[in-house]
Amino acid sequence: MNVLVANLGSTSFKFRLYEMETESQVARGAVENIGGDSTITLFKDDRESSESLPLKDHAGAVQACLEKIDLNIDHANLAIGFKAVHGGLKSGVTRVNDDLLDEMERIQSTAPAHNPVYIKAMKDLRERFPKIPQVAAFETDFHSNVPDRFRRYAIPASWSDELGIQKFGFHGASHRYIAERTAEVAPECKRVISCHLGGSSSLCAIKDGQSLGATMGMSPQTGLPQSKRCGDFDAFSIPVIMRETGLSLDEVLNQLGSQSGLLGLSGKSGDMRELQEAAGQGDRDSQLAIDVYIAEIRRHLGGLVVRLGGIDAIVFTGGIGERSPAIRESVCEQLEFLGIHLSKTRNQNVEGEAQIHCPDSSQVQIRVLPTNEEIIVARQTVECLRSS
Repeated sequence: MNVLVANLGSTSFKFRLYEMETESQVARGAVENIGGDSTITLFKDDRESSESLPLKDHAGAVQACLEKIDLNIDHANLAIGFKAVHGGLKSGVTRVNDDLLDEMERIQSTAPAHNPVYIKAMKDLRERFPKIPQVAAFETDFHSNVPDRFRRYAIPASWSDELGIQKFGFHGASHRYIAERTAEVAPECKRVISCHLGGSSSLCAIKDGQSLGATMGMSPQTGLPQSKRCGDFDAFSIPVIMRETGLSLDEVLNQLGSQSGLLGLSGKSGDMRELQEAAGQGDRDSQLAIDVYIAEIRRHLGGLVVRLGGIDAIVFTGGIGERSPAIRESVCEQLEFLGIHLSKTRNQNVEGEAQIHCPDSSQVQIRVLPTNEEIIVARQTVECLRSS
């Protein structure tokens, strides 16, 4: 079976195509500026190609990519697996159908940057390619068995029981990959904290390969500060902001979800590379954004160590986690009392998978493991279709 793993943005489409008998990658690519003069970039057979053409929607983008790959889009062994975000009470790994789309619409206010795009694309693709099965592998799936004491908010029980208000956690494909890969390279490490740090960031407590909860809650807006999303924020501040600024509730939520986080703190950028460059030139606001980000990572890290009853390994992944020695060093700074000793030399010379702890003194392994969310989604897609 071939599985096209789709990762959607509001005007973008990134994909990887796998042949699942050997789990080999056939091709990968991206489409930018959907709805305008789109650009398709394709990597296949060790060659890169690029082409510009007008594509009005994501379904058209998928079709154009399949045609460029020279894959028969009516092939009986092709499926589309979505790296979807929030399915509410239907979160998990499931075939795309009307009931699922209805639930995604009901819950879309908690994932306004993601769900509307996925809903429209799923509907368009069902209409255009009715013979190709679609599977939604939600980012919440890895956290589906987290105990209630780590899942429930201290709110009226009816809100949780009837409306499904709870801490779902996200980045499930990435944290699942880290759990599986850590078990392969360091099977002695049973208590692991996965640090997925990037434009969107979260930490996850993993014990014996299972999630004990992640730092995001009901929505991807919460937990750590994100590139443009606020992270943890007191809901009772919202009426004050509305009263003092004259902003509507929707306007406040929009600013919390798209103009806050690292961008809001710095007033300049939500990109960590740009913030580090500006901070190096003496920009205080950029340095403050970095400091808040690190402080929140460390705050949550400490809580997850307690949740796990100790720690055997910290794993860094994601764009920032894999590529920023400075962030990794700052997160691990002065944690020797937990048995965490980072090797500054090893930390500076990371390429691919790496161990960056001091081998003689650190009781806790510190690793960098590049994540592979797409292969997790591809596997889940195959399992879902076989079981159904």
